[in-house]
Amino acid sequence: MSGSGHVKPESGAFSELPVSWASRAERQRGKTSPEELIAAAHAACYNMAFSNGLAKAGHKAERLTTRAEVEFVPGTGITTSTLTVRGRVSGISKDEFEKLAEEAKSGCPVSQALKGNVELKLHATLE
Repeated sequence: MSGSGHVKPESGAFSELPVSWASRAERQRGKTSPEELIAAAHAACYNMAFSNGLAKAGHKAERLTTRAEVEFVPGTGITTSTLTVRGRVSGISKDEFEKLAEEAKSGCPVSQALKGNVELKLHATLE
């Protein structure tokens, strides 16, 4: 419960990050948690999948901003990952934007990995 460690990606994309039980379940204070890293991966993956889906449907995204929040319950584990995306896309209806957003949620590889184990939620807003 009082231990700590570090995580560093093989790619060198970022430097070592400190992790601890407290950052996972109680307070972060400059440390990360596995759940925060999963959230970052989910947001990045989703954003790429959504951008690709929009392009394939003939819509160029001017801007997509995606945030993922992963809920961790001690003793249970990760229970939900909630994606919140805001996008500026010319020439698209709200309905089509939301449809393509939902397809990206189902199709991104991180969503696929979490599916069946974690509840996936999506909030999509067209600006």
